Amino acid sequence: MPKAWTRERKKEYYYRKAKEEKFRSRAAYKLLQAVEKRQFIKPGDAVVDLGAAPGGWIQVCRKIVGSKGFVLGVDLKPIQPIDHPNVRTIIGDVTDHQTVERIREFLPRPADTVISDVSPSISGIWELDHARQIDLARQSLRIATSVLRSRGNFFVKVFQGDMLNDFLGELKQHFAFVKLIKPKASRAGSAELYILGMNLRQVESEV
Repeated sequence: MPKAWTRERKKEYYYRKAKEEKFRSRAAYKLLQAVEKRQFIKPGDAVVDLGAAPGGWIQVCRKIVGSKGFVLGVDLKPIQPIDHPNVRTIIGDVTDHQTVERIREFLPRPADTVISDVSPSISGIWELDHARQIDLARQSLRIATSVLRSRGNFFVKVFQGDMLNDFLGELKQHFAFVKLIKPKASRAGSAELYILGMNLRQVESEV
């Protein structure tokens, strides 16, 4: 890792803020800002966090849902434990259909919200990275529609590109409200966006 890049990152506002406030990643502020604006996670909610490592979004969710809610983090790699009785983490792959059943085993009830910050390994070939990101977002949507309660919510990362409009159309088939969001904590030059789907039209069986 180039030293100049590391120094610049350490100077970056949200990176420093995360260190000061003991969040595991600067991405925590992307979720915080989106929730503050749209209130799609509330006290007492059950939340599933896909692509949860290193755990910054889990920390945000636990802060919002409080002691009466529940947060389940899912990632391909182990997540350092978060010391709250209503937080659990499991190893799981969003592309594996068995992951839905594992999530259901741990949830105390159908989820109120599913959030996904899953990303592919970046190749540097934009068309390929965009296609991979949309595929992962689509896999996250499959999980969300399988574990959410009726009128539940879904928040997912995407990259800008020519496949985005089709994916937006898919979300509009499932959710009554769909909105593209660019949190202030996202880097200005990044093609990263988030889509919020609210009010799942009905509970659907696993695809």
